[in-house]
Amino acid sequence: MDGIMGTIGTAVGMFAGTNVDDIIVLTVLFLSARASGIPKPWQIWAGQYGGIAALVVVSVIAALGLTIVPDDYVGLLGFIPFALGVRSLIKAIRAHGTGEDSSPAVATGLASVAGVTIANGADNISVYTPVFRTIGPAATITTITVFAVGVALWCLAGSWLGSHKRVIEIIERYGQWIVPAVFMAIGTLIVIESGVIGKIL
Repeated sequence: MDGIMGTIGTAVGMFAGTNVDDIIVLTVLFLSARASGIPKPWQIWAGQYGGIAALVVVSVIAALGLTIVPDDYVGLLGFIPFALGVRSLIKAIRAHGTGEDSSPAVATGLASVAGVTIANGADNISVYTPVFRTIGPAATITTITVFAVGVALWCLAGSWLGSHKRVIEIIERYGQWIVPAVFMAIGTLIVIESGVIGKIL
């Protein structure tokens, strides 16, 4: 019993510690969903689960001794949210020039939400891999179960944070500029903190 509780405690700490920034991403996505209807809430949930599942699968495979993405280059995934932000910003500038309304949506569907989740959690692989390498199958299943519960709690938290009327009004008015800026900032931080540019140069 102590072993199971210890595993659960470790998994909770590991998930929370490596996914704190996901709360920001989820909040922005849910705000966008409420302000413009894009992406749909179910796409945010499914994309988040899909993205975290992909990170876990890659980590488990890496723990078995197989490397899919070299650790030195996972930071390149930061260009995914950055590119989505740039695309949305360009769309907003064009719409502004013609006087049309522009949606604040950056991630517009399940695939793009999953892509942002994977990019934002690319560094999680370096944390998860050694853990999966040192624990047994039973503890691995327990850890993955905790992660699944954690994703649900994160989505609920993001939905709650993104449900405040005043904030939604701000996003409806300025979201076409705020949301792309947030995603570009997230992408930039991922790339800078990984140090991948220096490794390439």
